[in-house]
Amino acid sequence: MDTQPNQEHGLRHQLSAGQMAMLAVGGSIGTGLLLGSAAAMEIAGPGVILSFALAAFMSFTVTMALGELASVHPAAGSFGLYGELYLNQWAGFISRAAYWAAIAASVGAELLAASTYMAYWFPTVSALIWVVIFSIVLLLVNSRSVGNFGRFEYWFAMIKVVTIAAFIVIGAGLLMTGRVAAQFSSQGGFLPKGWFAPLLAMGFAMYTFGGVEMVVISSGESRTARDIPRAVLITFGVLTCLYMGAIIVLVGVMPWNRAGVTESPFVTVFRHAKIPAAPDIMSFVVLTAALSGANAALYVSARMLFSLARGGWAPPAFGRLNTAGSPQLALLASSYGIVVAIILQKWAPKNAFVSVLGAVLVGMLLSWLVGLAAHVKFRQQLSPDQIAALPMRSPLGAWGSVLGFLLIIVSILEIGWSSHLTLISGAAYIVVLSAAYSLMKKNRSERRM
Repeated sequence: MDTQPNQEHGLRHQLSAGQMAMLAVGGSIGTGLLLGSAAAMEIAGPGVILSFALAAFMSFTVTMALGELASVHPAAGSFGLYGELYLNQWAGFISRAAYWAAIAASVGAELLAASTYMAYWFPTVSALIWVVIFSIVLLLVNSRSVGNFGRFEYWFAMIKVVTIAAFIVIGAGLLMTGRVAAQFSSQGGFLPKGWFAPLLAMGFAMYTFGGVEMVVISSGESRTARDIPRAVLITFGVLTCLYMGAIIVLVGVMPWNRAGVTESPFVTVFRHAKIPAAPDIMSFVVLTAALSGANAALYVSARMLFSLARGGWAPPAFGRLNTAGSPQLALLASSYGIVVAIILQKWAPKNAFVSVLGAVLVGMLLSWLVGLAAHVKFRQQLSPDQIAALPMRSPLGAWGSVLGFLLIIVSILEIGWSSHLTLISGAAYIVVLSAAYSLMKKNRSERRM
């Protein structure tokens, strides 16, 4: 088997390792960590640290497996391409289609969140006006060359990275100097709600790590094959350090049963440290977090639809590039999430954000499962010499992917047990996509005759 990297033709190869990594980091770090971390703490107490540690391990198995495959097959289709190559056409289609539909929907959810944050400074301006303005800006950014896009997202995402890093340093300082009482053993101890509670918070923790797969989606536009392993390692390292550091500080500084009662835990820590204008700073940061997340989601969803079109699973028009090398029609189609989110917000305001996040979680987990299964089959086809010659190797090998696959299945069952609606909607989602697969397979065969 040929293990030499095969560059994807058509897309421009302009992204550096740092830009690829920050794209994934920007897509992963959303408002969930900055505002919603309190929810996970309330479920598991300080034991939420275990939830994040287990999610980090599952993320590690996924990142290493996808990184190894991307070093051999750098392409926008990523896990969908690997599924089609090493599993079957159904796995390749359903993972890409589910991911595209889910991530594109999240664009609208993030833009709605951003418009809500703008009310902090402009309370009389309609949220829809901000949605329109932000949508136009992000569509213009994504329509430019991928090199310009990469530079924009790099610095946009850096705002979140620097803020969380500062939060970790300041929070650790507060704990070490004794200016706040450590909460690890108070309010019922480390596991106040029992050993099972950290598993109940797994859905939140796994969603937080969602986005690591974005780094391999951008591999089709990497400058060189050598940038892919570096980007993968940077992405996992940055996200793990930021997430684990942030959750440990949060649990240490904030009483778990009062986290987020009146404000974001991040604002509380900055206030303890006497940082001036803490609410203003965090309002700006969560705004950029939402916009950066929407920007990255728009990029990867457009590339996923582009990949489906190039593979014959979507109309050919979505596989065309503009003069800047951007799949413009795929980009416009992937902005459908903006309209969907507005409709959900109008007709189901209480369940809109939960509905969108549920779809994103299903799409993400499918991509992880297909990627891990494809990696196992990929490894089975290689000799020891071929494995040694791989541009990037997962240190856990095929067994790591098997373990990661099983842990994700267990987590899905646990999430389904605690939320039957999520399980039912996820099953319905797969049924609908399977029906779409049957239709597209028939049309694909007719076009190729």
